Amino acid sequence: MRILHIVTAFPRSRDDVIVPWLVVLLKRLRAAGHDVEVLTSSYRGLADQQYDGIPVHRFRYFPRRWERLTHDEAAPDRMKRSLLYRLMPGAFVIAGMAAAWRLCRSRQYDVIHVHWPLPLALFGWAAQRARPAKLVTTFYGAELQLAKRRRSWRRLLAWAARRSDQVIAISDYTAREVRELAPVPVTIIPYTTAIAEPTEGAAAPSKTRDGRFTILFVGRLVERKGVSYLVQALRALPPGLDARLVIVGDGPEREPLERQVAAMGLDGRVEVRGRIPEEELERAYATADLFVLPAIVDSRGDTEGLGVVLLEAMSHRVPVVASRVGGIPDIVVDGEGGILVPPADAGALAAAIARIAGDAELGERLGAAGLRRLRERFSWDAVTRRYLDLYASLFASSR
Repeated sequence: MRILHIVTAFPRSRDDVIVPWLVVLLKRLRAAGHDVEVLTSSYRGLADQQYDGIPVHRFRYFPRRWERLTHDEAAPDRMKRSLLYRLMPGAFVIAGMAAAWRLCRSRQYDVIHVHWPLPLALFGWAAQRARPAKLVTTFYGAELQLAKRRRSWRRLLAWAARRSDQVIAISDYTAREVRELAPVPVTIIPYTTAIAEPTEGAAAPSKTRDGRFTILFVGRLVERKGVSYLVQALRALPPGLDARLVIVGDGPEREPLERQVAAMGLDGRVEVRGRIPEEELERAYATADLFVLPAIVDSRGDTEGLGVVLLEAMSHRVPVVASRVGGIPDIVVDGEGGILVPPADAGALAAAIARIAGDAELGERLGAAGLRRLRERFSWDAVTRRYLDLYASLFASSR
């Protein structure tokens, strides 16, 4: 089967950290015998390329100097800061539709798989106009929140869902949001961590302890991650608990967070490390006592569609505390693999952190349960099998 994946951005080199989970999925589909290709945008003139044997077709949409709407940061964030980038999406959509049409005129695909349908559903339509193929559309949640701002965007997503041969959502939460737009069947297939899964029966990783209880956050520093509430929670911990917070990630909220840390007198207890190499990230997970994802619903109505960093923590047997919001409850069963708390509640975060810090046996039990859930529900074998079954059913129905 030949499958074309249409995505906003795709790694430009081996050290590019864009959509690592999608790269793993495509490699696994290739290993299963499918021909897999990618259509995505260029970046400063970057041409078509091969990425680990995967043909990547890149379309140009603007002069090279300014052609960076995607890849380095989310397009909505880029558009906030520049009139030029607010005008660029029109050129992006027209160029992408034309590229999809040309590519599908020259090649026959059995399945067109569109990721992030706002606005890439239009690329899928152009691809099908060029040559018929089965259409799969995956919703991740962020596009659904953006669409709440404009009726035209909601109509586009509803149209995309209705005309798809198969609609996928990454969580129960996202599936409910899709069904509010259009009454269509939705298959839930989560994505998972690109970090290698631990070997069955492997011993728990040893911690390099300095006597302090280490709390870890990993993720893009944007409003919906709710990291400011985690900083507040650190100051609200019991005086006898010697805890430190390690924040890994970068983004527009980094400077405000650093100012908050200084204003609260937490400089010696909070380390904002920015983006770090993968080997260093592995060490951060391996030496953490607790992982916290304090997600909220942000001012745009956006929240976590799934929370894949929780799976990364679980793969290291690290207990987790997270907000009961968005797709997070699909991963964390409260009291089993971790503890769920209300969003935007620093007091509840502090209480959950203190509970785990004061009970080593509880932390070990939660970490082991989280690893079991990862293997049962979110393993790469399970996720890949669901995609293979879905594609096979579409292919059989077309014959």
